[in-house]
Amino acid sequence: MRFVIVTGMSGGGKSTTMKMLEDMGFYCVDNLPIPLVDTFFKLICRPGSEITKVALGLDARADENMEEILDVLHGLKNEGYSYEIIFMEASDMTLVRRYKESRRRLHPLAQTGSQRVEDGIRKERMILEKVKKEADYIFDTSKLLTRNLKEELDKIFVTGEGYNSLMVNVMSFGFKKGIPVDADLVFDVRFLPNPFYVDELKPLTGNDDEVKDYVMSFAECSLFLDKLEDMLKFLIPGYVKEGKNQLVVAIGCTGGQHRSVAIANMLYERMRGVGNYGLSLSHRDIPK
Repeated sequence: MRFVIVTGMSGGGKSTTMKMLEDMGFYCVDNLPIPLVDTFFKLICRPGSEITKVALGLDARADENMEEILDVLHGLKNEGYSYEIIFMEASDMTLVRRYKESRRRLHPLAQTGSQRVEDGIRKERMILEKVKKEADYIFDTSKLLTRNLKEELDKIFVTGEGYNSLMVNVMSFGFKKGIPVDADLVFDVRFLPNPFYVDELKPLTGNDDEVKDYVMSFAECSLFLDKLEDMLKFLIPGYVKEGKNQLVVAIGCTGGQHRSVAIANMLYERMRGVGNYGLSLSHRDIPK
């Protein structure tokens, strides 16, 4: 029996994760009252049960006292039962944006009479702090695309590959629109010749082969990529060891259209499938 608890911040992606697990053959139950968890767990795990994979969604909206669920889970573990915890996370800025884009006016834990989503987010983080510390898998979905989340869940629950909680996001951006506020490492590629000043390349982006070939035609580009890849391979294990779960590597050029996009794409391809960490790619300033 594989029993998975899915919890985390409201707006962090718990519902999406539950749907993905259901597609993987998990029997999914969402927001079961905490007093029933022990009974449900033992019924599902009884001898002869045809159910072999279960995902149980729990969040602070069901019961603000999340320490109670920890007591229940610890009791089950002491009785010889096993489980895994997935914690869905996102930055405050991302959660606020998602609430504003949704039809929900209030965070479920916002104080009575308060209209501030931030109040609910702050309260929820405090409630979930201990649960997060015990999580086996932490997914920060601030920069994580849905397909990347599915890839990571597949690694854990389908192919059985190793996993750690670090998600590396390689991001291109333009300095004229400001450095990304969530960037951990920032690299400036404005030392490379700018395709913007080549008439046939100006309307294109770094996603086009013509721009990529132009940028790669300069020896400095390959040398830069070699050194950047080598440095990241040195740094990432340290971040994993320290428990960091989100690393944003920002590659910047003037407008965020050509050089930074091409370099970010090439860096992503070099790092893809190499390390034991999640990897995603985004281009902040390419027009949607």
